[in-house]
Amino acid sequence: MSSETLPANDSPATASELALAQRRRKRSIAIFVIVSLLNVALLAVLWSQLLTPAPGQNASSSLASAGFSGPMVGKKAPDFRLPLLAAGTGSNSSVALSDFKGQAIVLNVWQSSCEPCQREAPVLQATWQRVQGQGIVFLGLDFQDNRNDALSFLQAHGITYTNVSDSSGATAISYGVANLPTTIFIDRTGTIVGWHAGELTVQLLEQGLQLLNH
Repeated sequence: MSSETLPANDSPATASELALAQRRRKRSIAIFVIVSLLNVALLAVLWSQLLTPAPGQNASSSLASAGFSGPMVGKKAPDFRLPLLAAGTGSNSSVALSDFKGQAIVLNVWQSSCEPCQREAPVLQATWQRVQGQGIVFLGLDFQDNRNDALSFLQAHGITYTNVSDSSGATAISYGVANLPTTIFIDRTGTIVGWHAGELTVQLLEQGLQLLNH
């Protein structure tokens, strides 16, 4: 069997050359590990900053804000004028959002056939009785409802705060409402600061009211 002689400059590496190459590989691995650890540490710092409330904001208010995000939060509340929904009133009686300028507003969008709306109605009424006169207005927006059914709903739940009829649904749509009930919190400057889609509990409503005081 023939064999081929290696050229002199292609002779096997010496032990010292092999040791040098091994040290270089170890150094490369060490550098890779250090860079990886630094990247992990950097990500941990960034994640911690994301979870830390902004200056002037405590953890509880941060949690409340997180639960009240919505498509219109941070924007000015669109003005509207709609027929007043109350027994003995006709279509000529109307209410505008701008009628409450300078006051904080809890705008609740509901419908008489909506079961979550029925369950949260006593919570809204009880809270309204407690906070009225404190610069906070509760305003109900009845969505695409039969007027008589809506009036029966208000009577059955003893609702005393102002309600209006959004028979076409255009106003609710302008607010981006896609679920019933939806409650929108508007501060004294007319800015939407909170948004909750779904049934309100006492705790959720209290968190929403806290947003109005910031």
